[in-house]
Amino acid sequence: MDKALLQIQMNLESIKKMSEDTTTEFWLARDLMLILGYSTWRQFHEAIGRAKESCETGSQVVENHFLPAPAKSTGGRPKEDYFLTRYACYLIAQNGDPRKPQIALAQTYFATQTRKQELLEQREGENKRLEARAKLKETENKIESTVYERGIRLPIEFGSFKNKHIEALYGGLSAVDLRKRRKIPIGRALADFDTHVELKAKDFALAMTDHNIKDKNLRGSHQMTAEVVKNSRTTRQALLSRGIKPEDLKAEEDLKKVASRRSKEEKEILEANKRYAELGN
Repeated sequence: MDKALLQIQMNLESIKKMSEDTTTEFWLARDLMLILGYSTWRQFHEAIGRAKESCETGSQVVENHFLPAPAKSTGGRPKEDYFLTRYACYLIAQNGDPRKPQIALAQTYFATQTRKQELLEQREGENKRLEARAKLKETENKIESTVYERGIRLPIEFGSFKNKHIEALYGGLSAVDLRKRRKIPIGRALADFDTHVELKAKDFALAMTDHNIKDKNLRGSHQMTAEVVKNSRTTRQALLSRGIKPEDLKAEEDLKKVASRRSKEEKEILEANKRYAELGN
């Protein structure tokens, strides 16, 4: 890393503060002002104003990132200040005086950190989907075994059972309807393109169905299909009550591609570690 960039990073991190519960990081505007090369609050306050406008334009709640801090007095007029999030600091740097070298370096630093955070959040989201998909697969295998033992044995019967589950969960849309709407290739599982909340909803509905089939000793296609429909509708109502309409959710990245990418990344890391170990010997 460039020495100047490393220095601005160290300076910015040195003034970072943490909340009492150590879960929230923040900066004080007057501390940041000096790091970014401003000598007067008036000029820096103008940059804060522009940053607030950018925040609002980006559909963010300004008060969530620029929180007025209690004014401090050192014998004269109380000094205005702000508690700033990392995103607020980034916006201030983006809207600062470009002639100041500290501003240019801070822009690079915060842009890099913001991108790292975006990638981290993306990876966490992918992890949740992968874990939920694996759990749903486990539940699907479990209920397939349960209904097979109790009378649903032909592939066409189980296909109908699963489709009734989908129709009840998605307000009457069949698996074919959803595949067309979401442009999912024929032959691919809908669940590989589901959002995290859909995967959890399907798992919940099917897990309830598996439990009730055994608990109520249900048998035959009619009874078991009625049970999965009832549980899927109940799950749908829970989603709707929280403002989530399953059929309106957009398809997400194919989880098979995500898994393939992860496998490739892990292989590259292992190879890099191997080369590093060889260099050390």
